[in-house]
Amino acid sequence: MKRILTTRRLTLVPFQRADINLLHETFTNAFVRRFLWDDQLVTRDQTEEILEKNEQYFQRAGWGLWKMLTGAIYVGFAGLWPFFDESQPQLLFGLLPDYTKRGYAGEAAQAVKDFAFGTLELQYLIASCDAPHVDSVRVCERLGMRKTEDHIIDGKLISFFRVDVK
Repeated sequence: MKRILTTRRLTLVPFQRADINLLHETFTNAFVRRFLWDDQLVTRDQTEEILEKNEQYFQRAGWGLWKMLTGAIYVGFAGLWPFFDESQPQLLFGLLPDYTKRGYAGEAAQAVKDFAFGTLELQYLIASCDAPHVDSVRVCERLGMRKTEDHIIDGKLISFFRVDVK
């Protein structure tokens, strides 16, 4: 199964355990953790567990988290990850602050969506984001996702989006 995804400007490569420092720095970046981790600091051990699960997900199911590269420059991540009680993984993406407002999140998310529908043959794709995170909401909308519901989870308003295979 194809594991490296490419777009016009990006290469998405599965994270590996050797990427622990890179992913941990991303998860602990104040901009990234504000919405992704509800501003909680992620430990190195938690990051290591995520990388271990990521390897298992790719081996078992062909999906997980990809590091997002433009040339040799790491700008963030995108992929599929299990959340809440969903029966299949959800779309997930995050950018380092220096690389926002350039269309990278949408470009990577589109590649993951295409992979989910084309290669994995998923029938639908869900994403969730903190309702105040307007940029993430816009990415979901540009992907053709429609807002299906809002829920308050751990005191935060979370918006859920869905797109079905055509």
